Amino acid sequence: MKAIAACLILAPASAGALSLDWPVDCVLGETCHIQQYMDRDPGPAHSDFTCGPLSYDGHKGTDIALPTLARMRAGVTVRAAAAGVVKGVRDGMEDISTRDPAAPNIDGRECGNGLVIDHGDGWETQYCHMRKGSLRKAKGDAVATGEALGLIGLSGNTEFPHLHLSLRKNGQEIDPFDPDGAAGCGPGPEAALWADPIAYASGGLLQIGLSDSVPAWEAIKQGLDMPPPSQRAPALVVWVHYFGSRAGDRLTLSITAPDGTTVVADGITLEKTQAQGFRAIGRKARQAAWSQGRYHLEAVLTRDGAEVDRVTDEVGLR
Repeated sequence: MKAIAACLILAPASAGALSLDWPVDCVLGETCHIQQYMDRDPGPAHSDFTCGPLSYDGHKGTDIALPTLARMRAGVTVRAAAAGVVKGVRDGMEDISTRDPAAPNIDGRECGNGLVIDHGDGWETQYCHMRKGSLRKAKGDAVATGEALGLIGLSGNTEFPHLHLSLRKNGQEIDPFDPDGAAGCGPGPEAALWADPIAYASGGLLQIGLSDSVPAWEAIKQGLDMPPPSQRAPALVVWVHYFGSRAGDRLTLSITAPDGTTVVADGITLEKTQAQGFRAIGRKARQAAWSQGRYHLEAVLTRDGAEVDRVTDEVGLR
């Protein structure tokens, strides 16, 4: 179960503006999240349209991210945000993180595999970091709103699986959440270009799990299948994967035994603003075997005393 405290952006686009459908086959806040928004700070700093930190200097689009590489490999479809004609296509680049020592030179190809759609009247959208060999369209093809274009991948200048969506009007980058630049550090309800409301989440919890030791960060990002601990595990550890944390945020983690008693519970103050990270707490076994039954896991992220997100799960031991 999961609930996100979010700011809902009403989206009646102004007359004559392009209307955008959600371009990914995922549920925002459940199976995907917006990792980065367009950078609205004109200087060397960065900020999203709410003046929050979910961007980086010079970022010119919206990054719709998947929580794990396993989810990417399962296949998540990218769709046309609006009808138009394909202006250009690139495919054939490898799906590999730029942090990987084997990553190739991508100068001039930072978008990776992707395409550009011309919507007329000066409007165009660009879709980047798509999966090698997945693109279904060629230059000159007409596409309808919602038509499949390919799959989310890890090509080009990226460290995590996501779709980078750029919107331009007459060559000028436009923020679909605040195209007029009038949000003033808050939602711009009169201007957002999304056909349906899009929730702004200032951070959130992506995964929660139970293990017998602190898992490796790489395993969490991969989304590898982690078997539950055995009843004779030396310890029980609850871990949570999060995004959009800010310095001073409070993360509370707990494990509750099948009989309702608390195995472990603790709060952690996050010291850094981070795009993504994970934390874990646990308790060593004090008996020969842990009790049979299902263990309740919970993580709560709070900011300035208000709940940002909560995630729970129940896990039975082997």
